Amino acid sequence: MRNHEVTTVQPLLDEKGNLREPGWSRKIVQQYDRKAIKASAFRIKEWDYYLVMGQGFAGAFTISDDGYIGLQSVSLLTFGNEPWEHTETVLNAFPMGKLKLPSDSSTGDTSYSDKRLQMKFSPKDGVRRITCHFERFCNDKPFDCDITLAQSDMDSMVIATPWDKKHHFYYNQKINCMRASGYMEYDGKRYEFDPKTDFGTLDWGRGVWTYDNTWYWGSGNADVDGHAFGFNIGYGFGNTVAATENVLFYDGKVHKLDDVTFHIPESSYMDPWKFSSSDGRLEMDFVPVLDRAANLDYKIIVSDQHQVFGRMSGKAILDDGTEIQICDVMCFAEKVHNKY
Repeated sequence: MRNHEVTTVQPLLDEKGNLREPGWSRKIVQQYDRKAIKASAFRIKEWDYYLVMGQGFAGAFTISDDGYIGLQSVSLLTFGNEPWEHTETVLNAFPMGKLKLPSDSSTGDTSYSDKRLQMKFSPKDGVRRITCHFERFCNDKPFDCDITLAQSDMDSMVIATPWDKKHHFYYNQKINCMRASGYMEYDGKRYEFDPKTDFGTLDWGRGVWTYDNTWYWGSGNADVDGHAFGFNIGYGFGNTVAATENVLFYDGKVHKLDDVTFHIPESSYMDPWKFSSSDGRLEMDFVPVLDRAANLDYKIIVSDQHQVFGRMSGKAILDDGTEIQICDVMCFAEKVHNKY
């Protein structure tokens, strides 16, 4: 059945190291265990990624163990008259489990520390805290932050997707609509988050990926007349016959969508996009503001990324037929091609 919902608490993988029950769920009910993976440790990919959006600015934070490489990064973005972003990354050779990323998103600290970067993600009692100090972040100036995300008793989007290759799978949770408070500091300027208007999103992933992939992902949050609204849309993450990861969030509840298509203009990533869903429940226009582009080619490792931030406007229809209208909501949509 398309968009099969998994509700049984069980191990994620069977005895052969394949997904036990592909599908989606509202919370983590299938339990990830790195030791149950049958593929090479070089292919295991584990990451925690937070994006926190303020009024005219954003911060992004990644701690990851991608088998033969670790990637720890911080991004600061501003969306004023002259949009600007800087991403600083620390690479580690062959972490292969040494970072000890938690097997569940709800417990245990995710942390990284060296002489230049100290970063920690701490979930506790319905709150997620992001702390970071990054020496020589940009122009020899440091970056600091202390951000709190309030995670009420809300649905999330969890997807368990197989690749068309044994022992390969994608297990991912997206938590949207977490109201943000706290600050970021860089170059003498302090960026304050206001929980009335600002939100954070968690992208928590564990799995074994195939080598060559292109994916599409978009996400955003907004306060709509006092109601927390968000969306997660995407495809390209394995075989989605059992379920897609396309959902709407409204007042802490998930509303499931079918397929969503990103209509990216061939002329430029900075020209207007459109988004449409096969069930007619998501119709959006997207006006880009900033393309956070990166292109790396080390022959064996190739990455062509376009994470485009911009303003989304249009309609979304909830499960009960209620139509939500949004206008100029800052969010992002991306197309990424990786060989790694």
